[in-house]
Amino acid sequence: MKSFPDNIIRFQKKHRLLSHAAYWFVVLLIAVSSSKYSDGKRATYSFEFLTDFLYELPEIAAAYILTYVIVPQFFYKKNYFIAVLTFIVSSYATCVAARIIIVKICEPLAGIAPKAFESYSEISTDMLKLLYVYFFQIFSVAFVFMCLKVLKDQLEIQKRSLTLEKEKAETELKLLKTQLNPHFLFNTLNNIYSLSFTSSPVTSESIARLADILDHILYRCDTPYVPLASEIALIKNYIELEKLRYDKRLTVNFDMKIEHEIAIAPLILLSLIENAFKHGAADDTGAPKIDIDLEVNAQHFIFTISNTIATQKGDIQNSSANGIGLNNLRKQLDLIYGDDYKLTVCGSNNFFEVSLSIKLKHQTAYEENKMLVG
Repeated sequence: MKSFPDNIIRFQKKHRLLSHAAYWFVVLLIAVSSSKYSDGKRATYSFEFLTDFLYELPEIAAAYILTYVIVPQFFYKKNYFIAVLTFIVSSYATCVAARIIIVKICEPLAGIAPKAFESYSEISTDMLKLLYVYFFQIFSVAFVFMCLKVLKDQLEIQKRSLTLEKEKAETELKLLKTQLNPHFLFNTLNNIYSLSFTSSPVTSESIARLADILDHILYRCDTPYVPLASEIALIKNYIELEKLRYDKRLTVNFDMKIEHEIAIAPLILLSLIENAFKHGAADDTGAPKIDIDLEVNAQHFIFTISNTIATQKGDIQNSSANGIGLNNLRKQLDLIYGDDYKLTVCGSNNFFEVSLSIKLKHQTAYEENKMLVG
């Protein structure tokens, strides 16, 4: 749902002439109401409309010259001399025009005889009257018009900046996902390739599981958030696919405590699972073990995964805290959650653990997606 300023800006862009005419009509109504209040019953509404409209013409000229000529010359093009000269000339010209309209048109219409001494020469040389009576009134209206124009431009610039930042963030997220997916595919296809060489009867099952995983990645992860249930299904599929490779040598414990459904960023859990298999089970020729704990309470989502590592690989595993996978994950979490997450990594000679905690802000998956769609 667009805000009121956004609707105003959109209407102004679509109906530029109409919006300007409406603005000056409002200014005219204000002037007529003020004049009618001052004149009382001495003047009709038709007279006030006509005279105030005529007087508004120099105000309109001053407003457009100030906004579209002087301000751009002064602030954007840095032509200070031209801007100041244009301001002085236009100020003088509009004030003289306003005085001529009053003396030669409005006052005669009101039944006031023209003053003999106020010739065109006298009008154009009475600088004090032009300054104090006309300049401040005319350019106060022009200044308001200019401020509204500047405000509109700033809102458009701010909106464009936000749009560019959002597009940049979305592009970075897509880039991070493209960095993740080929890595995951490479590992999984290698597993299936190994099974096919041994003519394993579980080869077709592993291909089916990979198809399900690809379906999730390609067609269900195109939004910033997805239901946690779908991510859990993805993780279980991946674990079962890896179990086909390790048989009974690998032990995976997956404990869950979920109080309510939530929405999370897609694939972040899969990257942690993949990291545990890549740097844990794959390098451990003994009996590798992976423990996964997932908890959802009213305030936080907590995901902890630990894996055993081969003793001789301990130094390598500790350095994996700064590996490509976890660095990409941190970037993705920064873009989506900002300061609302905490990722901790710890390890020893035979142990490696990663814990992810995210503040939920009391939003369910349905509410999160509804907010994004809106």
